[in-house]
Amino acid sequence: MEMLTTYWWVIPIIVSLVAYKLILKFFGIVVVPNDAVGIVNKRFSLFGAHRTLPDGAIIALKGEAGLQADTLAPGLHYWLWPWQYDISLEDFVTIPEGKIGVVEAKDGVPLGSGRVLAKYVDSDSFQDARKFIEQGGERGPQMTIIPPGTYRINTALFTVSEEPVLEIPDNRVGIVTVKEGRPLEKGEIAGKEIPGHNLYQNAQEFLNNGGFKGLQEQVILAGRYFINPRFATVEIREMTTVPIANVGVVISYVGKTGVDVTGDSFRHGNLVKQGEKGVWVDPLDPGKYPINPYTHKVEIVPTANVVLNWATGKSEAHKLDEKLSTIKVRSSDGFTFNLDVSQIIHIPRTDAPKVIARFGSVANLVTQVLEPTIGNYFRNAAQGSDVIGFLKSRKERQDDAKEAISKALGEYNVGAVDTLIGDIVPPDDLMKTLTDRKIAEQEKITYDTQREAENVRKDLQQAKALADTQARVVDAERKVQINEFEARAAVKKAEGEAQSKTLNAEADAMVLEKVGAAEGTKIKSVGTAEADVIQLKIKSMDSGNYAAIEVAKALAASGFKLVPDIIAGGESGGQGSLVNTLMAMVIRDQISKGEKSGVVTATVS
Repeated sequence: MEMLTTYWWVIPIIVSLVAYKLILKFFGIVVVPNDAVGIVNKRFSLFGAHRTLPDGAIIALKGEAGLQADTLAPGLHYWLWPWQYDISLEDFVTIPEGKIGVVEAKDGVPLGSGRVLAKYVDSDSFQDARKFIEQGGERGPQMTIIPPGTYRINTALFTVSEEPVLEIPDNRVGIVTVKEGRPLEKGEIAGKEIPGHNLYQNAQEFLNNGGFKGLQEQVILAGRYFINPRFATVEIREMTTVPIANVGVVISYVGKTGVDVTGDSFRHGNLVKQGEKGVWVDPLDPGKYPINPYTHKVEIVPTANVVLNWATGKSEAHKLDEKLSTIKVRSSDGFTFNLDVSQIIHIPRTDAPKVIARFGSVANLVTQVLEPTIGNYFRNAAQGSDVIGFLKSRKERQDDAKEAISKALGEYNVGAVDTLIGDIVPPDDLMKTLTDRKIAEQEKITYDTQREAENVRKDLQQAKALADTQARVVDAERKVQINEFEARAAVKKAEGEAQSKTLNAEADAMVLEKVGAAEGTKIKSVGTAEADVIQLKIKSMDSGNYAAIEVAKALAASGFKLVPDIIAGGESGGQGSLVNTLMAMVIRDQISKGEKSGVVTATVS
């Protein structure tokens, strides 16, 4: 209690601080914070000619009762008595980064017939409500947007909603459809390009320059754009890509009517210059192009070789042959069989627009020309031959087909590179017959091969045996050569020895001759003497007895058997018989010795 008595003066200050706004308001003073705007609603007007708003008006410009066009800026404002004015504080309008503010006005001039957006009025980005209404601002959705930032806007007049900023990624284009503008001209599907509107970001300039309502021919590229979504919608699409080894033939649905540039040589369609309506004579080379797919169509035409397969279930990556199937043909002998065919075509770059002008697409070229042309050719070819003949003449058929199809396709500005016959499937019955025949032929070949293999094996064994004996043959041949060399050496040796012996014999002969001569002289002298003695002895005895005695002496001196093992002779006991026998044995012994020594000397008296 004592404490309250001491600090009583604090209570009035606290009350004043709490009730200061009420006090200020009571005295007609309004405080607007720095981040707010004061919206004034006048309850009544006592003086002046304009005490009430005009019919249909919402915002007061001349002090009439109602919502006032002028707002209260941050700070102190006087003479705003609470019984006459109702002040509401509203935060500033803040548009964050990546957003735009789309505005709708609650008051202003009504929109004209057929209009959907209010025209642009310079009102400091809708911060000057009085100026907006006084300069003829229209009520309703505004074509002008508010970029990112903070604004002091009278929310009693304007409603601001946030919309995302338009972002177009790389390699994409924006296809624009405008909701406000002139109606399209008769026969046109899109508005022609209008200059000066900064890619639809300045909607009022677009309209001032005569922009058309609806689809626009002009596209916008990658980037960030402040486009009012109530003025134009943007569809993001991929850029048109023309792959390598292809060209893009442009079919334009917009532009002025073109004049055909092909002349009388091409009567199957018109080709026009770039920018005109029709098929452009100059195709697009490989690359990426920002083309509006609703106003221009780009037909991709391959300029490299294209393979098309007439084979069920088989298709190339380009898918142009996905609807083609195996060709069913009938032969002259009544058999039906299936035939797979591959056709390689080439469309020159300069002829690509002609193909599109004639057929509209490469797919139409395949279905309208290639499929019937190739199918009918092989059906006709099959009817002129039996199945076996068709199979055997496959290469000739293929060459004939290439020539005939090339000539046919040349009339359509298409080059036929090659025609290839693939799998040929004869009827099952015929196929079984051919298979059995082939198996028999193969078995015969197998047997022949086995026989040849056996012959080869026999030759191999012989060669192997020959190889095994080759070492011995070589050894024997070497031995023969060695023996020949040894024999020649022996002959040479014998010849040398014979020559040596001859020389020795000649020398011995000369010695013997000399010695013999001396001996002969000696013997002759001795013999003469002995003969004289013997003569005397013979004279002294009988000549036969003397001979027997001499023979016996000679035999005894030689050690010869005096009595032979066998004695055969004539008269027994005869002196002549014994002498003859002994002489025969001596001669026989001498002959035998002579044969052993190689020298036989016979003396005949």
